[in-house]
Amino acid sequence: MRLSRLFSQTLREAPADAEAISHQFLLRAGYMRQLGAGIFSYLPLARRAMNKIEAIMREEMDAIGGQEITMPVVHPAEIWKETGRWSAVGSEMGRFKDKADRDMALAMTHEEVATDLARGEIRSYRQLPQLVYHIQTKWRDDPRPRAGLIRAREFTMLDSYSFDADWDGLDRQYEAHYRAYFRIFERCGLPVIAVGSDTGMMGGTMAHEYMYLTPIGEDTLLLCDACGYKANRQVARFRKPLADTTEAPLPVQKVATPGTTTIEALAAFLNIPKSKTAKAVFMVAEPAGALPTGAQPLRPGAGEFFVFAVVRGDMDVNETKLANAVKAKAMRPATADEIRAIGAEPGYGSPVGARGAYVVVDDAIPDSPSLVAGANEAGYHLLNVTCGRDYQPALVCDIAAAQEGDACPECGAPMRASRGVEVANIFKLGARYSEAMGATFLDRDGKARPVIMGSYGIGVGRLLACIAEAHHDEHGLKWPASVAPYHVHLVALRSADGSVEQTAAQLYDALWAAGVETLWDDRDERPGVKFNDADLIGLPARVTVGERTLKAGGVEIKQRGQKESRLVALDADLPAIARELIRGATG
Repeated sequence: MRLSRLFSQTLREAPADAEAISHQFLLRAGYMRQLGAGIFSYLPLARRAMNKIEAIMREEMDAIGGQEITMPVVHPAEIWKETGRWSAVGSEMGRFKDKADRDMALAMTHEEVATDLARGEIRSYRQLPQLVYHIQTKWRDDPRPRAGLIRAREFTMLDSYSFDADWDGLDRQYEAHYRAYFRIFERCGLPVIAVGSDTGMMGGTMAHEYMYLTPIGEDTLLLCDACGYKANRQVARFRKPLADTTEAPLPVQKVATPGTTTIEALAAFLNIPKSKTAKAVFMVAEPAGALPTGAQPLRPGAGEFFVFAVVRGDMDVNETKLANAVKAKAMRPATADEIRAIGAEPGYGSPVGARGAYVVVDDAIPDSPSLVAGANEAGYHLLNVTCGRDYQPALVCDIAAAQEGDACPECGAPMRASRGVEVANIFKLGARYSEAMGATFLDRDGKARPVIMGSYGIGVGRLLACIAEAHHDEHGLKWPASVAPYHVHLVALRSADGSVEQTAAQLYDALWAAGVETLWDDRDERPGVKFNDADLIGLPARVTVGERTLKAGGVEIKQRGQKESRLVALDADLPAIARELIRGATG
């Protein structure tokens, strides 16, 4: 490809709203253009890189028995209603009506479609196991798209779906994907770790996320360097410091505590550790299905209920854990009026005497007697509040958020926190979708059983962006050879007699003939512009032809990111030298 004919151009500067370095360089180097918030066009350079990423994905999926299919982007609402996700998924789903006034959805994931295919194609245990995959467009109307392709609204994903007769079969397919995904990322030059994660709207019994560790990531991970425990903060467990249970519970005592609306202020006022206080968090939850047993509608006819969460004052509530505990599809902070409507007081609340609230306490609370809690009256707290004696919770479970320095749940060593971008996830769905949609098979005894499923996905565009985040310098991109849009950037400098152009043309043909993909900068530009653009575009190797190099009897060859170049004679095997440079490219 001649750069003069390439359907893109480099930019001196990226738009002001491009904060992530991958977003800046992919725009400046002419890889993509933004159409709207979280919506991008992929230009030829990006398309070639993505084709290579997708080729790696196909090879690894085929190697574990995958069969490629294509599932539609537009779905009838009926299949989503069968699983309950039509109402459980919020506004991020793209919904519309067709000309016949039927509800339709834009694909945000394909579990329902895959299950519909399974119930139509799988009849007998003899057909199992099966594994199908596709690389397809998705739409999620994210309210906060950011960082270019890191968090886009329209994106492309590799999705695969496994179908098995039993859980042992699912375990094998899950493990095969677990390893295959690491191979994909290794071949693409991206270092990742796998962490335990929340199953979220997908459901199922187990999930892992593949994380690229970077400060721009929105996910917080808790990592134990001592034993290797890794988890997303959404689900991370930790060993909670034991409370002093030697003292006998004392009677409740009301005390004045003016101006102590925070745990910090309360602990300082009473001169006690925060672990001796109870922190109240007020939320309003929208249930994914029926209201939990014991929960009351926030108001007559409302589809929401009041959640009163309690953790020890030295901890924070983990909203993901809390939402999972109460089976909520969405939660929001309660308003001051809603808090007062249950008999509590903002800044001074406790479940003692509260009414109409679904009380959820962290599992450390029952083991922590005689805590200081709000008196549900401004300026007052209660001493010696004990769970089970002074109030009865509806639910006791782990709802506390793990923090950096907390003890690892496996070995007790202090954990560290790190930021990360999720580039892939895998789920053990089990019979979550097959039971809902009637995807069954006949076992050896002729009995109908639900197909056991798994779901697995990698974001192609997000992977491209993360590779750019991992492989760049101050001058531009530094693509690993496996995913670089071209292998060699051939720079032809101007000459008075046309000798440079003639030599460059011969080299261009020779490199392509030898299988070395080459981008030829044949533009009538200054050398500085060409060299800067070569660094910006970031191909693994650069070959420069100029009058000076020809007078010296050769061409200049340089690996991207290295300061030194070397002169290679024109009669040398340049394609072989170029291939050697490409193999040595670390990105």
